[in-house]
Amino acid sequence: MKKVAIVMGSDSDLPVLEKSAAVFKELGIPYEAHIYSAHRTPDEAHDFAANARKNGFGAIICAAGMAAHLAGVVAANTTLPVIGIPCKSAVFDGMDALLATVQMPSGIPVATVAVNGGANAALLAAEILAVEDEELAGKLSAKRAADKAKVLEKDSNLKL
Repeated sequence: MKKVAIVMGSDSDLPVLEKSAAVFKELGIPYEAHIYSAHRTPDEAHDFAANARKNGFGAIICAAGMAAHLAGVVAANTTLPVIGIPCKSAVFDGMDALLATVQMPSGIPVATVAVNGGANAALLAAEILAVEDEELAGKLSAKRAADKAKVLEKDSNLKL
C-alpha cells in the first residue's frame, strides 16, 4: 500500500493533523508527517514534493493557516493528489487560509476540505488509495457502516 504524507506549515497545525493521523492508524494506512513551510523552507518543500512519488507516497495532505500557500507549492511540484486543509487562525477565522487553499490556478489542482478538516482530509486520501486497494475499500465501507450505526443509536436514545 502507498503511504500518505502529512505536511504542515507549522507545528501549530499539529492538533488538526492529529485527527488525520488517527484515521490513518484506524485504517492501517502508513503515513509520514513533516513540517515544511512554503515561505520559510521553500527548498525543502519543493524537494519533498518533487520526490514524493518515487519515495512511495500515493497522496499528500498539506495543512496551513493564514496565507496557506503550502498545498499550492506542493501541488506545483508533484502530480500526486494533494489535499489542502485550511487551518483556522486568530486572523480572519480561517477564511484567509480557505481562500488561499481553494483558489488554485488551472492546471495545479488542490482538493480542499473544511477549515480544520483533518479527519476528512485523511478519509479523502484513503478513498484515493482505495481505488486500487480492495481491502482498504472494505475498511472504508465498514467505517461508514459503523458511523451510521452510531448515529442511529443516538437517534433511538434521543429523548426531548
